[in-house]
Amino acid sequence: MISPYVALAFLPFCFAIAIWASWSDMKFMKIPNKAGAAMLILWLVLGLIMVPFNLWLWGWALAVCVLVAGFILNAGGAVGAGDAKFAAAMAPVFIHADLRFVLGLYAACLLGAFAAHRLVGFAPAFRAATPDWQSWTHKDFPMGLALSGTLIFYLLAALLPLF
Repeated sequence: MISPYVALAFLPFCFAIAIWASWSDMKFMKIPNKAGAAMLILWLVLGLIMVPFNLWLWGWALAVCVLVAGFILNAGGAVGAGDAKFAAAMAPVFIHADLRFVLGLYAACLLGAFAAHRLVGFAPAFRAATPDWQSWTHKDFPMGLALSGTLIFYLLAALLPLF
């Protein structure tokens, strides 16, 4: 787990990027490359300031590994290209993480995002307010919602020692 102070520094920026990626994925069924670029720039600048240099470099290595795995999964049709790129851009933030915790958190966020997206889609008021969202009628699920949730809840969990 990253230190609470590093999580506190990353949280406001990651929250804004996660909201942007989630909204875009639900509306257009695409995560903009600029969202991934923003995450990488955040790691480039804030990571260099807040994280020890050797771990900062390992963060880049982790991003490359996740990108390669994402492209392989994309080639097999398991995930979208935007999801793979956004996951790779988020990956450096998880450099201190226990893989079991992150995968469990991702599974919970995936189930929660799927259930919430489907349930809210049945609410006439919400559906009327967002009639142009492609995720309501698209056969695929907007995975950016679950990826963003994983990032935000991980950073929030890292803050727990402060309380």
